[in-house]
Amino acid sequence: MKRVVITGIGAITPVGNDIDTLWSSLITGKCGIGPITRFDVTEHKVKIAAEVKDFDATQYIEKSQIKKNDLYCQYAIAAATQAMNDSGIENHVEPERLGVYFGSGIGGIMTFSTETEKLLTKGPRKVSPHFIPKLIANIGAGTIAIKYNAKGPCIPIVTACATSTNTLGEAFRAIKHGYADAIIAGGAEAAITPVGLAGFSNMLALATTEDVTTASIPFDKRRSGFVMGEGAGALILEEYEHAKNRGAKIYGEICGYGCTCDAHHITAPDPDAAGATRAIADAIKEANFDNLDNIYINAHGTSTPLNDVSETRAIKQALNENAKTAIVSSTKSMTGHMLGAAGAVEAIVSLLALREGIIPPTIGLYEPDPECDLDYVPNQARKADVKYALSTSLGFGGHNACIAFKRV
Repeated sequence: MKRVVITGIGAITPVGNDIDTLWSSLITGKCGIGPITRFDVTEHKVKIAAEVKDFDATQYIEKSQIKKNDLYCQYAIAAATQAMNDSGIENHVEPERLGVYFGSGIGGIMTFSTETEKLLTKGPRKVSPHFIPKLIANIGAGTIAIKYNAKGPCIPIVTACATSTNTLGEAFRAIKHGYADAIIAGGAEAAITPVGLAGFSNMLALATTEDVTTASIPFDKRRSGFVMGEGAGALILEEYEHAKNRGAKIYGEICGYGCTCDAHHITAPDPDAAGATRAIADAIKEANFDNLDNIYINAHGTSTPLNDVSETRAIKQALNENAKTAIVSSTKSMTGHMLGAAGAVEAIVSLLALREGIIPPTIGLYEPDPECDLDYVPNQARKADVKYALSTSLGFGGHNACIAFKRV
């Protein structure tokens, strides 16, 4: 079996549109949540979100092509471009051996909203000929493949909030078993739209407070729902010998993957956390960690009443006694919930925590829930010389995914 390493990373997020800004924001506890500026929220119950700020698509896409891409796809291209530039792999891999595994939980919902309004107010002739390619959730992967002449496997995955952890895991397996030498993997989302906000709000999934300091507070007993975020994360997965032979820098090794389903409920997690437990345990088993005494877990940690208790239970059940010494944090306290992009960005955070020896905090955690009793690194980043990391993602539909990393 091949070893798989990460040789490039890129991100567009509510707390920074490049890796250095993202990391600096997270370790200083900067919150990316604020009042929604993209549209009028007067009639909406929810008034806040974690929007991407100051994004300049012209840095990554020709001006004439921008309007042909939904915002989620623009974010995807931007993050992938950053990761490819960071890796230096372009022209060092055969096109047939370069793949793209890039997903979105929802796809082009902004385009769907805009074009539906045109249909209803102006008639069918006014619907854009670009409507379908801008809408579909696979077009991010396809567009990235076109840009980089990636003719290997090209797979978009749609598993709600677990999307980009699944893209990483499936890309890991493809390289491990010899189907590609390198894969651009990740996810993107841009669902902060009137209909997206109303939909999540009306299913009672979102926090309704306008106080940004208490809106996304994972593992705190005051938590009441998640905060919508957006953006993209991209990682270059590469076969180890291929990376070593070309002298690539290596952020870490991806060495384990767990993927399960609760088969319980369309939105609520299984309270017994059996599926999530098995996903974490499977990732640990495949990774073959020699010591679980000091491990970092970037938790899904959505700040919803059900998720945080269930996830805490899963960590305890998967790690047993080692859960007491695990260092856990939820960076969604700062980025909000980036939906299909969350797993990729949180995987990047996990790798940087291993490399830098700093654990980003869970901000806003001042009143711990008694049922959430692990070490969640409240409010202040912490230095920690950890060798291993896990990143977990749990999505609507009961999707559970976990990725294991180790320092190289």
